[in-house]
Amino acid sequence: MRLLRNLGVISILTLVSRIAGLAREILTAARLGAGPVADTFFQAMTIPNTFRRVLAEGAFNAAFVPLYARELEDKDRAEADRFASEALSFMATFTALLVIAFQVFAPWLAYVFFPGRIGDPDGMMLAVLLLQIMMPYLLAMVVTALISGGLNSNGRFAAAAGAPVLLNIAMIGVLLFDLGPPEELVIWLAFSVTASGVLQVALLWTAAMRAKLRLRLLPPKLTPRVKRLIALGIPGALAASAMQVNVVVTSSIATLEEGARSWLNYAERLYQLPLGMIGIAMGIALLPNLTRRVRSGDEAGGHFAMNRSIEIALALTLPASFAFLAIPELITAGLYQRGQFTTLDTSNTAIALAIAGLGLPAFVLVKVLAPGFFAREDTKTPMRFALAAVAVNFVFAITLFFGGLGFVGLAIASSLAGWVNAGLLAVTLRARGLLVIDARLVRTVPKLLLASLIMAAAVWVLARVLPQGVAGLFPMLGASFHTLITLLLVAGLGAGLFGAACLALGAVRPSEFAEALKPQRATKSLPAGEDNP
Repeated sequence: MRLLRNLGVISILTLVSRIAGLAREILTAARLGAGPVADTFFQAMTIPNTFRRVLAEGAFNAAFVPLYARELEDKDRAEADRFASEALSFMATFTALLVIAFQVFAPWLAYVFFPGRIGDPDGMMLAVLLLQIMMPYLLAMVVTALISGGLNSNGRFAAAAGAPVLLNIAMIGVLLFDLGPPEELVIWLAFSVTASGVLQVALLWTAAMRAKLRLRLLPPKLTPRVKRLIALGIPGALAASAMQVNVVVTSSIATLEEGARSWLNYAERLYQLPLGMIGIAMGIALLPNLTRRVRSGDEAGGHFAMNRSIEIALALTLPASFAFLAIPELITAGLYQRGQFTTLDTSNTAIALAIAGLGLPAFVLVKVLAPGFFAREDTKTPMRFALAAVAVNFVFAITLFFGGLGFVGLAIASSLAGWVNAGLLAVTLRARGLLVIDARLVRTVPKLLLASLIMAAAVWVLARVLPQGVAGLFPMLGASFHTLITLLLVAGLGAGLFGAACLALGAVRPSEFAEALKPQRATKSLPAGEDNP
């Protein structure tokens, strides 16, 4: 029950953050649209965000959480906090040096990350300036990642899950004011990104003090525990951030086609909504739970928790994926098409969104399957699979983009790479006996697919039937409001139909959710897939 409760808290707070992020993106689309300035801003923001996921989320989710949890179990709290302080000091120092290097070498690095701006002196100057303003955000995120790992390991999830909303609040605050043309507005947005990082550090540091986590900044030293963290963290960071490496490759190439970086960004924001709520929540809540089960010898309980996590993830992901495939134009137009965002932008963003719908289940499954390795302190195997996925993405991105598909080829490559990564993780877990698929999961997945297909067919029809009725009911409103109202009606009816279909088919039984992920006493006598009494 505790895991389910924690998952619920994380999911709700992450959903709030993602909704705020969507509101931010709606305002950004209206103010910037899709063009050279928007492309440059989104690409500049991608760089610190990617390093954040590589150094912070990837490394600490893969390595710090299991090691800190072991310190809590094997030693006293003071010793665990000492290890956290050592890790914080080393990682903060390393990241600060990296940020300084980016500040110094940004004029040359811009040629790598902004190839589309080569030959445009003003565009390149803007790219360098935005990169230099936003890179300190990375240092703040590394600090918040470590504090979040400590809070999560002590069963305190709320502050860590809610902190990212500060980024969206800061940017929305800037977007609501008329701060000049796009070239000036993006500079203010860049400053708001870095300022939000400082606010997140302050929030989480306060939460840590209230939770009695005694963190200190010490002289950075390569202690044996820090060396162990690095040994686990390097491959773990690469493995957990495979999708982010793909994003950098894709986004850098996308700057070569005007508007492409923006179209991919707006589509990414939409599929990040379910991915953030489900995938990240599963990864954060599942990893500590699996680590405890593995250390206590409760392999049967670990198998059961993994099966139920896959089941819940697919139940919440498949309908979103099918909706992206069925009504991408309605979703894009309803949310974005106003102000500087044109019908051409809607059409191209919708194409990227539909392709992302094909890869969404894979992106979520990676978040669920990777903890099966991390809980056993195996970060090298997922790293190899992540690198394989990166290679697939790179080869197909180059081939398809320059083969005539442009940004469409980049979206295809990203989704394909996600499935390669998820497939390799699943096959290897099964081969090692770490993923034992039970009969319940085998019965449930086809039912979820059928319910999603029923929902997709219904929303496809509704998207073509409702617009005229909405326009007739609200003639005083503009076309953009008609589209938004239509989208809200279609989404609500589709969600209700999916839920009804799941219940009718027996795909989801509400009473099973609490039972599915409740803590289990260590035992080796139960067959895999059975719950403890």
